[in-house]
Amino acid sequence: MVSGFNRRAVLGGATAAGLLAGGGKVLAAGDPVAPYRTPFKHPELVVGPSQIAGSFDEKSVDCPFVFSANGRFYLTYVGFDGIGYQTALAESHDLVHWSNRRLILERDPASAVTRYNVAMASILRENALESPARLIKVKGRYLGAWHAYPSAGYEEGPAVIGLAWSDDLLHWARGDPILLPQDGAEWERGGLYKPYLIRVGDIYHLYYNAKTTGTSWKEQTGLATSKDLKTWTRHPASPLIRNGPAGSWDDRFASDPVVVEHRGKWGMFYFGLSTDKRARDLLALGSSPTDFAKVPEILVDVGPPGSVDDTYAHKPSVIFHKGDLYHFYCAVSGKWPNEVRGIAVARSRAW
Repeated sequence: MVSGFNRRAVLGGATAAGLLAGGGKVLAAGDPVAPYRTPFKHPELVVGPSQIAGSFDEKSVDCPFVFSANGRFYLTYVGFDGIGYQTALAESHDLVHWSNRRLILERDPASAVTRYNVAMASILRENALESPARLIKVKGRYLGAWHAYPSAGYEEGPAVIGLAWSDDLLHWARGDPILLPQDGAEWERGGLYKPYLIRVGDIYHLYYNAKTTGTSWKEQTGLATSKDLKTWTRHPASPLIRNGPAGSWDDRFASDPVVVEHRGKWGMFYFGLSTDKRARDLLALGSSPTDFAKVPEILVDVGPPGSVDDTYAHKPSVIFHKGDLYHFYCAVSGKWPNEVRGIAVARSRAW
């Protein structure tokens, strides 16, 4: 891939006028979207780039995944050091102040798959929206899903998806790739992005977004399933979340799925990128984990000029705590190559 045509470059550019802004809706009795809304943003990044020369997260941080384990809150995220992505872990007592940031899944110079990048995007956890997002062990171990880009730089080349295992959340054994772009349909031949893993009964569901080939690619979200974590079958309805019509919030990207269950129904958080060059977190709802209908509103929109998310508010992760839903997301302000990229949070109750 040509360096100037990476995913970050596609997300840059000027704002087009006339796109529906969304937000500002009043909660209504019986409103199915009400449990998913988090209109109150924390004004500052909760995890930002370290700006420490040579550190794994010197340049930016991205892709939050929040959960609880061992009586604490944890956040995995990826750090970018100017060479590629690596995966880190932070911990918190209140979901706002995060400390003890350290690498847990590092690049491997000896591997053709992860010599530059490895980004673990999810760990198997409870499905319920209104849950503390406790992790679920498989045969006594934690199970994570990662993706990796084969070339140096920011998301360069056609990425693949694999699994990793851990006994303690700090040390992970990475397996071989389980999904390759060349084995998929045309909509995913350009490379695979964020994997989100859940278990429904005895079937593992691996949601992921992927892109078409070329420099003006589009991204959509699909699904693969497995009973043994070894043999994976792409769902025939994929992509489950497709690009919307021209001018819609997701006419370029419909990406980064997070799937939850709520009172017998299912929700998929995802982000949309529009031709206005803004990325926003959106929602789709369904009666099953394989069939979703888009909700016609924005869950987390970009902020006003000068805010931490005045360019993008995207890449969701959620957790429920003391009656409140917390919605973590990647917040970006400014313009590439001088943007600031970090992790922000919004919640269902005012701060």
